Amino acid sequence: MSWGTELWDQFDNLEKHTQWGIDILEKYIKFVKERTEIELSYAKQLRNLSKKYQPKKNSKEEEEYKYTSCKAFISTLNEMNDYAGQHEVISENMTSHIIGDLARYIQELKQERKSNFHDGRKAQQHIETCWKQLESSKRRFERDCKEADRAQQYFEKMDADINVTKADVEKARQQAQIRHQMAEDSKADYSSILQKFNHEQHEYYHTHIPNIFQKIQEMEERRIVKIGESMKTYAEVDRQVIPIIGKCLDGIVKAAESIDQKNDSQLVIEAYKSGFEPPGDIEFEDYTQPMKRTVSDNSLSNSRGEGKPELKFGGKSKGKLWPFIKKNKSPKQQKEPLSHRFNEFMTTKPKIHCFRSLKRGLSLKLGATPEDFSNLPPEQRRKKLQQKVDELNKEIQKEMDQRDAITKMKDVYLKNPQMGDPASLDHKLAEVSQTIEKLRLETQKFEAWLAEVEGRLPARSEQARRQSGLYDSQNPPTVNNCAQDRESPDGSYTEEQSQESEVKVLATDFDDEFDDEEPLPAIGTCKALYTFEGQNEGTISVVEGETLYVIEEDKGDGWTRIRRNEDEEGYVPTSYVEVYLDKNAKGAKTYI
Repeated sequence: MSWGTELWDQFDNLEKHTQWGIDILEKYIKFVKERTEIELSYAKQLRNLSKKYQPKKNSKEEEEYKYTSCKAFISTLNEMNDYAGQHEVISENMTSHIIGDLARYIQELKQERKSNFHDGRKAQQHIETCWKQLESSKRRFERDCKEADRAQQYFEKMDADINVTKADVEKARQQAQIRHQMAEDSKADYSSILQKFNHEQHEYYHTHIPNIFQKIQEMEERRIVKIGESMKTYAEVDRQVIPIIGKCLDGIVKAAESIDQKNDSQLVIEAYKSGFEPPGDIEFEDYTQPMKRTVSDNSLSNSRGEGKPELKFGGKSKGKLWPFIKKNKSPKQQKEPLSHRFNEFMTTKPKIHCFRSLKRGLSLKLGATPEDFSNLPPEQRRKKLQQKVDELNKEIQKEMDQRDAITKMKDVYLKNPQMGDPASLDHKLAEVSQTIEKLRLETQKFEAWLAEVEGRLPARSEQARRQSGLYDSQNPPTVNNCAQDRESPDGSYTEEQSQESEVKVLATDFDDEFDDEEPLPAIGTCKALYTFEGQNEGTISVVEGETLYVIEEDKGDGWTRIRRNEDEEGYVPTSYVEVYLDKNAKGAKTYI
């Protein structure tokens, strides 16, 4: 089966067919190119999707990804990123192995096709030229034969006519001979050209055209084979990444199998455990007993002597509330002149010297976080302290590595003075050593707090108090000095018991500044979930299960202002009480 023998007369159709084959090849290249663009776009979208759901660094969202389910999700995102990379590999391989290869092949194919059909057209032009020569010699031979026949007839006519001279007859005879000779020459020329044309025609149809068409056939078959190989490569490019894509999918499955619901539940406990004990049973309150009347406030001795102990709750006097309390005293109550003068005398200096306690009380009100995280529940406080200790240890290790590097550099300078002056590193080495010492002291301070929280120490040590800046060396008996700070086991601040007598005296004077102010209205009620020993200025002690009035809700600092009666109010940790706000109260929120 050969195009040269079967399609010897289909030169134009073969030219159209081969051009169509090149168009098909270019169409396939365009298809693969669009496929690579789709792969790149898909890979880009997958990468953007993976990046979009990655947790942001140094954010709260990053802390939430400690759970196994979230870690599995992160692994899935990473696997999808690798999955996107394989689609990029598909695009790259198709571009280099298919598009680039076929583009070069098409250029070669077009050049070869152009050369073959040029040879074919050249052969066609040659045979057409031979045909024209044959036709020309044939027409000339025909014309000469007719001229010779007419000359012979004219000679015969002249020879038969008796009136014609002998010279005229001779002339007609010679003209007839000339014409016959010309006819013979044309015959010979026509015969020669005919033989030559037949030979050229035979070569054209049996040699030249079959050879040219055979080359065109081979070219077309190579094109068909090439497009088939490209399709195989197309499939192989996909098949090559299937194992890696399978590993990505296996990684997702493995990440899903690594999810541990029990471990996540334990992490929730570690994240939110407060360390408090559940509330106990509520005691029965007997309202059948008659209410006892309080001692009259008209007596100076009762108000100064017996009244104060009645106001104490959990070992804390009413005078401890003076930085924040606003008392509402009855207009009918009259101060005795002696008491009034005594209070005026006591208000001259003590208020100036108690700014330290007032500042500490205000810090609780404004929500400033203590350095030892005493505002947090025990378990959360322990975690924060442990985290702080770990951070400090890392910083110490970093500084120690820097110190070792400087020491090694100094040794190099000592051995090779031309490289640098060893003395130039002494200042830097001293700075690093000083920084290490500071970090160690800071670590010891937080370790002491951590040991206290974990129960290894019964109370806070003197060294830790000195390091925290809360230790004061002033004499306790001095009236003008403020109370010394100390920390209770639950992490809240309190005062030394030896100073309470001073605060009792000072509180009387400070309370006078609020005598004419109206008390804040109650905006709801609250129920104490745990017992709280309010040993800090501005706080109030409560007993588990006790119901009190809410006069100021939590402003975001973790403290709620409550009132027991007209003379006892203060702040308690919001986590210690369950608040029920009155929806109709001014400024009350509606989430309770």
